[in-house]
Order: sequence, then structure tokens, then C-alpha cells
Amino acid sequence: MSGPSRVVLAGLPWDGSSSFLRGAARGPSAIRDALWSPSSNSWTESGLDLASARADGRFVDGGDLDVGSTPDDSVGMIREGVGRLLGAGDRVLSLGGDHSVTYPVLEAHARHGIRPAVLHIDAHADLYDVFDDNRLSHACPFARIMESGLATRLVQVGIRTLNQHQREQAARFGVEIVEMRAWSPCLELSFDEPVYVSLDLDALDPAYAPGVSHHEPGGLSTRDVIGLLQRVQGCVIGADVVELNPARDLHGVTAMVAARFVKELVGRMLT
Repeated sequence: MSGPSRVVLAGLPWDGSSSFLRGAARGPSAIRDALWSPSSNSWTESGLDLASARADGRFVDGGDLDVGSTPDDSVGMIREGVGRLLGAGDRVLSLGGDHSVTYPVLEAHARHGIRPAVLHIDAHADLYDVFDDNRLSHACPFARIMESGLATRLVQVGIRTLNQHQREQAARFGVEIVEMRAWSPCLELSFDEPVYVSLDLDALDPAYAPGVSHHEPGGLSTRDVIGLLQRVQGCVIGADVVELNPARDLHGVTAMVAARFVKELVGRMLT
């Protein structure tokens, strides 16, 4: 694929599909604050200076998109908002928000002829057919994505909460799962097709990311995730970082972790 005209940061302040706690709607602003905090600098480990990329227009903060007030509204409004950016030739890095936002984001990609492989980093498979009588729950987006044919391949890493229903769903959709118990810091993934990365912060052990609604001990470290993003073989054409809940964060630690992931993802998306 040819390179993008720019990478656009798009906030998706939606948490109306959360199953346990609200608060992820405040995630985009917290990540932005951390991203440009003077406590750190704007360089990625790959050698890209985000400040320079911002100055020359390759990296743009598009602000928060309108997300509506109901789950049905949010799907349509996120799909249309992201679609406008894709229609301009941009690549989009979305800031959640709860994980339900990934479904309409990938719908937008499909409407613009982009059907990527998905690398999903998470503690949870999010493959429920329905959760709490809600098919648009943040526990369900990858069931919606796969049944709608929005991804050519789904690879999930860090999973440690599988139940029988989700195992059956994974088998139904041909999902490739690297459970946390099988994790190796040397894991390498290769994709022939364009790659979309969906990164739920609760993939990390709570010691590294306390600011999430669902604490799942036994997870990845910050270094594990950075290393995985750096080793993935394939062209990263889009991404989201979701499920930061600032109300549960300690001293902004998780927001800074999220900002580091944003930096490294932008580095991948601009190369």
C-alpha cells in the first residue's frame, strides 16, 4: 500500500456500552494530556519525532468525534466520522472509549474498501454473541466484526478469561488466540494483508495499568506490548487504544502507558 497523507488522532469518548463501570469516555482527553506532557518527549523508539510530524502535517489531532447518546447512535456516528477521515486518504488512530468502538471503526474501513487483518491485544476475547442483552456491548465487538466479514484474520494476544461460549465463538470464526498462559516475549506475528491493531489497556497486568475498569491479574508488561508492536511484520494501517478509565488511574500512570503505545503505533503507521 502507498503511504498515508497523514495519521489522524480521533477521540471516541463513548462508554455507554460498558458492562461494569463507566469512565472510559474520559480516556481520550487523559491520553492527549499524557502524550504532550512535558514530563516526557515526543520521540518514538523507532526514531520518529511526533512533534516534527505534527508540525509538518503528517500527524494531526482531529479532536473528539461526535458519538451520540445511545449504542445504536454511537455505531452510526462513529462509522460516519471515521469514514470521513478515511475518505480524505488518512489513516486513523482512535482513542477510546470502551472497546465497542472498534466495530464501527472497522465498518468504516470496510466501506472504504479496507478489510484488514486484526491484531487484538486484550485480556478478554470480546467474542460474546450477546452480553447483558446487548449485542453492541464492549464484550461483543469481535463477534460483530467477524460475522460481518470486516476482517480477513483475527489474532488475539494476552487473553486470559476464556469461557466455553467464547471458545466456541473462536472456533466458529477461526480466531487465532495466543492465550496469556502461552505468551512468549519472543512471539512474532506476520501478516500478508494490511494490519489493524486494537489495543485494550487491560491486556496489561494491573501492576502496569491500574487505570482500567476490568483488572485481570497475570497480564502483559508494558515492555511486552511495545516489543510486540515493534516485531509485528506487516503494514499497520489503523489502530485504536481503548478502555482507559481515568477515575481508576493512579497518578496518571496508565495514561502515560497509553500515550507510549500511541507514540509507537504512530511510528508504525507512518512507516
